[in-house]
Amino acid sequence: MRQVPAMTTIFTIGYEATTMADFIAALQGAGVRRVIDVRALPLSRRPGFSKSPLAASLKEAGIDYVHLKALGTPKRGRDAAKKGDVATLRAVYDEQLELPEAMAQAARMLALAQEMPSALVCYERDPCHCHRTLLLEAVGQGCEVVDLFP
Repeated sequence: MRQVPAMTTIFTIGYEATTMADFIAALQGAGVRRVIDVRALPLSRRPGFSKSPLAASLKEAGIDYVHLKALGTPKRGRDAAKKGDVATLRAVYDEQLELPEAMAQAARMLALAQEMPSALVCYERDPCHCHRTLLLEAVGQGCEVVDLFP
């Protein structure tokens, strides 16, 4: 009898308007063991959410951290997102995902998510306003997507 592989669950989470404690609590509550940072520039004006402090806080909480820069949104897409121009964001991000480095990192992201419960992280609280949803629409076929809200 052939076994059917289990569906991979990928969590997403944004850190807009939250604290590090609530962010980590949401991850731990869902059983997330790895955060995959999909920001092109892993910098933040929110204290603790730039790459190094975020990785350190996650490590202290027993959560792995991986940054996949090529899965981030180029500046033109980020500017469009800030203006609420979803059509331009989608067009720019679709172009980004066609780049060989982005395709390779998308495959790595999926492999990492299969290894252990993982969450894609970006700034926007609402996944409908974030490229992480566009990413999973493009490459996450067959995955269950669970959006976390700290």
